[in-house]
Amino acid sequence: MKKLILPVFLMLISITQLFSQDMEGCKDHPLLTRMSNYVITECTQNFDNLDFYNSNGEDVLLEGNLSYFWYVLDTETGKPEPSYLQIVKNYANAIIKIGGKKIYEEEGLGCYELNKNGKLYNIKVSCTNNSDILLYVLEMEPMVQEITANEMLDALNKDGYLALNILFETGKSVIQTESLPIVDQIFELMKLDLTLKISIEGHTDNQGDANSNKKLSVDRAKAVMDAIIAKGIDKTRLSFTGWGQEKPVGDNRTDAGRTQNRRVEIVKK
Repeated sequence: MKKLILPVFLMLISITQLFSQDMEGCKDHPLLTRMSNYVITECTQNFDNLDFYNSNGEDVLLEGNLSYFWYVLDTETGKPEPSYLQIVKNYANAIIKIGGKKIYEEEGLGCYELNKNGKLYNIKVSCTNNSDILLYVLEMEPMVQEITANEMLDALNKDGYLALNILFETGKSVIQTESLPIVDQIFELMKLDLTLKISIEGHTDNQGDANSNKKLSVDRAKAVMDAIIAKGIDKTRLSFTGWGQEKPVGDNRTDAGRTQNRRVEIVKK
């Protein structure tokens, strides 16, 4: 009997230790800290797919660098289990606080989007086994738009306008660093043709309040114009306006369509 009791006793100790400390090699994602009294029992990081939900609650499959974490409540603390609502709201508040936005929520499930440091993150939080938390953070590198002043001029002469993927800080009119080369090329464009006059026009998707989107699009267009003027272009050659969500070019029911709609256009005058 003693030979049987000892292994079982040791097994119980190992189980207790499993739920009172993180699995070896696991740590929180740099963007998000855990809820108090939780430990990581499993984690992975690789290039993979993620089942995500869009704003209509439709299941979409995304692809990128996926970090996965399984959090379990440390029962040794004696703390009560949080509800599904507490868990989802905790993560929602943390994500929104760092500039993210809610895409979809239901009981025990939340999907969020975050633009941070020039990268797009899709974050999914789900609850299982009463209080267990499954956290997925999918990192997708944004498409880098490389376009020269000569190409811009050709497009303007041919079509009269050109849509550019200039990135801004979430909910703000601050141009992200990785988009500054595009602004530089607009400046070079204005030097190529000294008679050229352009209107800089901002557009958004349909997420959020229409009036707020209109103001944001105006502010972003002005930010681009101000950046070009600061480089030495005569302000009389430039104007700006914002259309908000009024002129979509993509389907606002899809993530890809909303990405198309968030744009800055330069229009030949």
